[in-house]
Amino acid sequence: MMNKTGIALIGLGPAALPHAKSLVDLADRVDVRWAVSRSAARAQAFGRDFPFPVTTDMAAAIADPTVQAVLVLTPANAHGSVAEACFAAGKHVLLEKPLETTLARAEAIVASGRKAGRRLGVVLQHRFRPASLRLRDILKAGALGTIEAASLTVPWWRPQSYYDAEGRGTFARDGGGVLMSQAIHALDLFRSLVGVEKVVAAQVRRTRLHRMEAEDHVSALLTLGGGAPASLVATTSAYPGGPEAMQVIGSAGTATLSGGGLDVGYVDGRSETMAPEGNSGGGANIMDFPHDAHRALIADFLDALAENRDPVVTGEEALATQRLIADIIRADPTCSQPV
Repeated sequence: MMNKTGIALIGLGPAALPHAKSLVDLADRVDVRWAVSRSAARAQAFGRDFPFPVTTDMAAAIADPTVQAVLVLTPANAHGSVAEACFAAGKHVLLEKPLETTLARAEAIVASGRKAGRRLGVVLQHRFRPASLRLRDILKAGALGTIEAASLTVPWWRPQSYYDAEGRGTFARDGGGVLMSQAIHALDLFRSLVGVEKVVAAQVRRTRLHRMEAEDHVSALLTLGGGAPASLVATTSAYPGGPEAMQVIGSAGTATLSGGGLDVGYVDGRSETMAPEGNSGGGANIMDFPHDAHRALIADFLDALAENRDPVVTGEEALATQRLIADIIRADPTCSQPV
């Protein structure tokens, strides 16, 4: 029988819900030793919903010798200090996106994990959707031929009440707006599938639909790794919100990944379709999506620990996506927001 991995969760906000559901599903593989929140009320409420011991003592949870790995689910500005404490205690870390609020702090986390000899995974779960995995196989096999063009759109919606919550959409807590907090999932998948060689031009804006510090609308022209043109539009101002969509145009066919669904049409007349498994959280209900991809990502992280290998989404992979976000922001000469 497989030995269970001792797990601690740190941070019990909305981001913890799909993780907690996944850990319940993976109960034969994990032993959740602690669920940690600074708020006693939040910890108690979480303990009523999930069968995990709760505490407000983060240091004790990290120091627990029965804990081998920690899921860090705090806001981005706490990732660095919590991850450093975990590495110092000899724990592996699975970190919510983004790595940190700035590139320098993100780079420090990745370097710290490598120096400590601990595994670092990052929660960019769109890579584990079945349709995403199928498109990756199609591209790897060269079934679409030469990539001629691609596009990515993230037409999401967030009401003002979302940004009224303390710290939301600020540089200090989140590190940015739509790119770092929402579109990062789709952008990471896009980059991992087709590569991005250069950001040609960008517009990084805050629309009049929101009162917030960071951007809520971004458009960019990109050049892919093979030299083909590509475009990006990402927003949280497109009421009522819709699924993110990626289109890859090849010499032998075109693939469209919309939410968790896939449609492929080949020039020779063949086609294939995969229906989406559920919504993608693109509207006002930010948790309106299934937790299957989270479960698959956590399972891969557990496999990585058992097999002494890196997880699929390493710190370096997440860092490459965060660097792309920084390049997009820098490509707008009118934008002075920090990266």
